[in-house]
Amino acid sequence: MALKPFAFCTVSILALGLAGVAHAQDSVPANSGDGTERAEPSAEDIIVTGVRASIVGALNVRKDSVQIVDSIVAEDVGKLPDNNVVEALQRVTGIQITDRAGGEAATITIRGLPDAATTMNGRNIFTSTGQSFSLQDISANLVKQVDVFKTRSADQLETGLAGQIDVKTRRPFDFDGFAVSGLVRGTYNEIADSYNPNVALLVSDRWETGIGDIGILVNGSYSKTKYRNETVTAGALVPFATENPTDGSGLSPLERIFSGWTPGLNEGLPTTPGSTINYNGVEVPYYLSRDAVFSTDQYGTRKRPSFNVALQWAPNSSSVYTAEMYYTGFRGSLYSDMMFSYVDYWSNPGAFETYDGTNIIKSRTVDDVYGFNSGDYTKNSTDSYVYALNGQWDVGDGHGKITADLAYQDSVYKTSFIAMRTDRTANQITADFNSGGGVPSYHFDDDSLLTQASSWNVAQLYDNAERDKGSAVTAQLDGYYSWDEGFLRRIKAGLRYDDRKASSYSRTADANSLGVSLTTLPEAAYFTNSGFMSGEADVPRSWMTVDGSWLYNNADYVRGLYGLATSDQLTLNKTFDIDEITMTAYVMADAQATIFGRPLDLEAGVRYVNVASDYNFFDRYNDYALTRAGSGSAKFLPSFTARYAITDKLRLRFNYGETLRRPSFTDVNPTYSLTGDLTSVGYGSGSAGNANLKPTHSKNFDLALEWYFDRDSAITVTAFRREIDGLVVSLPVMTYIPNNGIVAGATDYFVVTKPVNASDGVLKGVELGLTYFPHYLPSVLDGLGFQGSLTVLDSSQTIPTSDSAGTITGYTKSAFFDVSKLSYNATLAYDRGPFNARLSYVWRKGFLHNNESSLFANPIGIWYKSEESLDFQLTWNVTHDIGVTFDATNLTKSKQQSYYKFGDAGGATTDNLATTLLARTFSIGARFTFK
Repeated sequence: MALKPFAFCTVSILALGLAGVAHAQDSVPANSGDGTERAEPSAEDIIVTGVRASIVGALNVRKDSVQIVDSIVAEDVGKLPDNNVVEALQRVTGIQITDRAGGEAATITIRGLPDAATTMNGRNIFTSTGQSFSLQDISANLVKQVDVFKTRSADQLETGLAGQIDVKTRRPFDFDGFAVSGLVRGTYNEIADSYNPNVALLVSDRWETGIGDIGILVNGSYSKTKYRNETVTAGALVPFATENPTDGSGLSPLERIFSGWTPGLNEGLPTTPGSTINYNGVEVPYYLSRDAVFSTDQYGTRKRPSFNVALQWAPNSSSVYTAEMYYTGFRGSLYSDMMFSYVDYWSNPGAFETYDGTNIIKSRTVDDVYGFNSGDYTKNSTDSYVYALNGQWDVGDGHGKITADLAYQDSVYKTSFIAMRTDRTANQITADFNSGGGVPSYHFDDDSLLTQASSWNVAQLYDNAERDKGSAVTAQLDGYYSWDEGFLRRIKAGLRYDDRKASSYSRTADANSLGVSLTTLPEAAYFTNSGFMSGEADVPRSWMTVDGSWLYNNADYVRGLYGLATSDQLTLNKTFDIDEITMTAYVMADAQATIFGRPLDLEAGVRYVNVASDYNFFDRYNDYALTRAGSGSAKFLPSFTARYAITDKLRLRFNYGETLRRPSFTDVNPTYSLTGDLTSVGYGSGSAGNANLKPTHSKNFDLALEWYFDRDSAITVTAFRREIDGLVVSLPVMTYIPNNGIVAGATDYFVVTKPVNASDGVLKGVELGLTYFPHYLPSVLDGLGFQGSLTVLDSSQTIPTSDSAGTITGYTKSAFFDVSKLSYNATLAYDRGPFNARLSYVWRKGFLHNNESSLFANPIGIWYKSEESLDFQLTWNVTHDIGVTFDATNLTKSKQQSYYKFGDAGGATTDNLATTLLARTFSIGARFTFK
């Protein structure tokens, strides 16, 4: 871990916090009469503001909730101290984020699971045909609070094994009257050398009228980011003959062994010197070497407009009506500039060096090697709308409430992709596949030719597009009645109806090489990068490709060169449409008993879920022939929670609940997606869905002990276990698919992976959280606090092995993907006078990220190295209403690195894969709030 001094400082602060507990001031929570704490502050509470209020507000949410929930709270409008929801979530106990390229994190897991149900103001939201919503699309200025539910009760959504993330936006009745808030921020991205704007404005007002209170709120934001991703990669490990091939093998010295053996072994081929492969009936000794090295230089732009409008009406003190609309948009463009070179044997194999004690080649020189550059350009956009009506009515003299909610949402995702390759045969390449720290180095003997158009020929063209659309109509009715005394305190019940529709359209057109010089294209078509991986890797800094924006803007001209249809002839063809109707009903009861003079709160319920789905699939490789299918499932999901107040400050919680993960719409679509034999192994690859997939089911156990030893300080310990049945894994099947239209790497045989419910797993772990603001620190140190958490996870799932027909022949064990066994975050917070500051460090241990396509001999498990991030935030409150902010992220300039590993085979030294630079960013901004 790179930040050992900081880690030591963190441990020291933790020790200081624990040692100082004895000095903490007593503060007994005010009881509401039923053993639960009131949300409102009492006279002996001290009202705090700034970053401390945000942290303490989140602590109070957990304390007051029956469920186990961790939160992010904005202490005032527009003052969530992060740029977006994902950035804020990384400091929540048990949450891990990854895939940080592009200047932001893209993947969130809760306790190692990636499928959290995403809701906004309690309503399920999604992006196009997906099952979840892209949380990074939500501006921090729109957010009032984010709740991360680790456990669920019967009145919450049943989906999401990981939990539920509920984003609460502001409404006009949150304010006493007129309010206006805004922010302006500029962010500098160091790698892209770009300055990026972020602006937001909220206006809200409410009035007392003759028909009751009326309020309206309008809230909007816009952000733009230009980013650059730089990655250098050593290719897959494949076998090569030794200097003296066995007689009868037909192999030349150091020739790559393309076929005649079985690739795709999960454990990889043996790496002991002298190991052999049975090839052409004889045992052939082999070396393992990389098939290629490549560099990827990506230039991207993201734009995110969003806004919401809310109208509220309270005709009297016992009813409230809310109408609201939310829009989020995304506009993205990405030019991916790749230089790829084989390091296979072609004519003169050249010199090489192996790692000590292995048959793995560390470095080599090869003559006459084929390589290509690829200019890929992607444009994509998302437009998502949510419209909702909600009514709440108090009944029974305030003892009961009825809530009705009706929502419609519509989300459309569009993407288009076009790429042109240019290729050449280089005289010689020299490569060291790990020149230090897992970073490869390579150079050609004629690096200077890489930037000359005359060196390159115009090769293949790839051109495709897709349009996905999702919509839903959702109606929900809930009601409860409560009692102030007795064992039974509340009964609640509800119904929910959801009609979800999804459809997808696509087109694909590929073409073979033109075989003409790049100089035949206009000069405007050329792009030459510069400064690639400068100071980070010993590789070429610059090369020429076809400019992506020129390619996109002149697509019809390029299509004409290849004899392809032009835009006036192109149509998107439907690949699937789905109609899924979900009906749920629940009933639950809250009760309270007294044990040893202390309150025991109980909550028990059951949720019934019935799902019926109709599928229409259209086979793109068979004139879009229609196939109909359907599925249905029904399930009772019980839940139970007990919360016992051992003392006024110490409480114990237990929760049992059952949740589901429904198959994604992509996973149930049996239409093939194919790629030709690009690696010369004798067959192509592909994927297809499985209409027979069933929901994954999880039994969840949580036990938490919480000590609220001061009004703004607590220690929490939570142990949990997830027993999961029917996990979806992919099985490869060798499939004969003739007349498939594949141009590049044409073949009739494909290893097609299909998802199946063929795995069971267990995830278990412990979370430790500490929030501590000491009240005894002197002078300028008064206002210093600490927030941190530690998560230890252990996971195991069965992974089926199969033969070429897809028949399961056995099982192996594997960790869950994206699960770090150890992670922690530590935040030093300072809140005194006009200054608020946070220094936050996040670290997670290396983890299994995904499996490689089963085409090679290397271990197919791709692992990420340990990841870290150090962020700093400072706010100067110039006045009570105006603040100036400074933010810095990734101060340690950490990298994202991966390597191959399966069991004891492979590792970061001999099987290193990719290194991606992560941007350091600096932001300066101002925000204001007037109420």
